[in-house]
Amino acid sequence: MDLALKDLRHIWHPCSQMKDYEDLPPIVIDHAKGLYLYDIHGNRYADVVSSWWCNLLGHCNERINEAIKAQVDRLEHVIFANFSHVPAIDLAEALSDIVPAGLTRFMFTDNGSSAVEAAMKMSFQYHYQTGFPKKKRFMALSNAYHGETIGALSVGGVDLYSQIYKPMLLDIIRVEGPDCCFCPCGKERCSCSAECFGSAESALAEHADTVCAFIVEPLVQAAAGMKIYPPEYLRKLRTACDKYSVHLIADEIATGFGRTGKMFACDHAEIGPDIMCISKGLTGGYLPMAIAVTTDKIYDAFYADYSEGKAFMHSHTYSGNPLACSAANEVLAVMREESILEKANDNSTYFTQLINEKLTYHNNVKEIRSIGLINAIELMEDKNNGKHFDPKKRMGYQIYKKALSKGLLLRPLGDVIYFNPPLTITRQEMDIVTDLCKECICDVLG
Repeated sequence: MDLALKDLRHIWHPCSQMKDYEDLPPIVIDHAKGLYLYDIHGNRYADVVSSWWCNLLGHCNERINEAIKAQVDRLEHVIFANFSHVPAIDLAEALSDIVPAGLTRFMFTDNGSSAVEAAMKMSFQYHYQTGFPKKKRFMALSNAYHGETIGALSVGGVDLYSQIYKPMLLDIIRVEGPDCCFCPCGKERCSCSAECFGSAESALAEHADTVCAFIVEPLVQAAAGMKIYPPEYLRKLRTACDKYSVHLIADEIATGFGRTGKMFACDHAEIGPDIMCISKGLTGGYLPMAIAVTTDKIYDAFYADYSEGKAFMHSHTYSGNPLACSAANEVLAVMREESILEKANDNSTYFTQLINEKLTYHNNVKEIRSIGLINAIELMEDKNNGKHFDPKKRMGYQIYKKALSKGLLLRPLGDVIYFNPPLTITRQEMDIVTDLCKECICDVLG
């Protein structure tokens, strides 16, 4: 039996309407190298979305491969309660040198949603144990995405993922997020003073007595369509959270490890959160692992005799997995020793210029927004009047299918086509993928 048919007999794929697979069966990948995936029929696909934004240094990076191979013969896994191992200790030490100042304690989990859940519980319990039990609600932006477990889904604000589950979700205080494509203040992203922060300031002032934390995707609201906002918004949020004794949780799962041109998006604003969630690029896309990183101040609120009941009773079977830690350690070593971020930043200007030169003219391109190597192309039926395509037409999905036929993996976010490639993408590869993207958009939209 054909492998794609075998797949469909048994597998329920994530974030998919499986009926679509009747017309577009699963593409069974045999191997990969660098930017490219190769299927069992020998077809090649340029993975410019980094396989859901996690492939940081290209597929089958030889150094990461060897690090995992060496580790598997020493230790594959061990309970992380009262036990530890060298890869985890080395990783925590290495990360402490690059995370924003003040972040010192590392709670290992096994995926991004789990890190968000840990961060939320950590903040809630901190306030309870420090004499502020009324501070138990969370604030978050509209159009946010923080994962799909119940707590993480609650603070998310993209109805596509959460609408049907709202009866079972937490009661979140939702703040209108920045929308630089359609700025309500009539400002420009590159020169504004985040005047739109007023709604968040007002909400914090009103609800400060009951809010324990404000969670945010710093600078890039990824699942909302790679919506990019200025660092000044983040600086104002940090100041306001301090003013009202609210924790700032920075969800750097999608933005961390150089995606925005700096190691972490918070670095653009030169601020440190109270808790930061990291994952995806942490292991270069090799193995699932995530961490909620926090401060000594929060950590100390849990440090007491066992009889006081203040321990953080939060656990994951694969916390601190040695194989994942070894992969992460090698990712950091490669980034440091091969000047990956510096090279990516040199190339990012070229990449953005290419995309703008080839696509800005198109009648359906409303905006091209960029940060680091992330480039998002907002498509509209009428860009002059801000009219979106009828969702039933699924224009982004049509472009996605056309791109696959040309050997390009462009998984859209609604009608937003985006690039979020490995940091190691070359200029020659940029030329190729931008030409293909232009062809696909023109083939579908004219």
